[in-house]
Amino acid sequence: MKIALVLGSVSDMPVAEKAFETLAAFKIEYETHILSAHRSPDAVADFSRNARERGFGVIIAIAGMAAHLAGVIASYTTLPVIGVPCKGGALDGLDALLSTAQMPSGVPVATVALNGGVNAALLAAQILSLGDGRLADELLAYKKRLADEITRKDAELNRVIRKFEVSE
Repeated sequence: MKIALVLGSVSDMPVAEKAFETLAAFKIEYETHILSAHRSPDAVADFSRNARERGFGVIIAIAGMAAHLAGVIASYTTLPVIGVPCKGGALDGLDALLSTAQMPSGVPVATVALNGGVNAALLAAQILSLGDGRLADELLAYKKRLADEITRKDAELNRVIRKFEVSE
């Protein structure tokens, strides 16, 4: 299965690029489109209704301002939809966060942090890993690398702190 990344506008590309990098690192096929819930609603509806038949397993919707993109997509599909609200505009992303996260009952959208392209890609990978053993193993290895990095940084910090220890 592949993942769809739908951007509300080209200005969302910096956030999307983080998702592209993450998906590529896990060798997950993806397809990207620019669709607007407000300026091309028919195209959003058509894409969303047909996403499953086109081989998508998860849709990531990336949009800023009063972004309704993820919710509109979710209203037309039964696939998991992950919303990525983007910072910017007069409210610096608060409007995007609220319009993505505050969905009515019956139309779920999983929402990650502002500009959270990496976490959206990881969550999508975790969803796909339910049916993909290779991907599940790669995610476990990724989590181990994260933990190993923290262990390394802890050891480094303790080496630096020893310089400042008071000797008796």
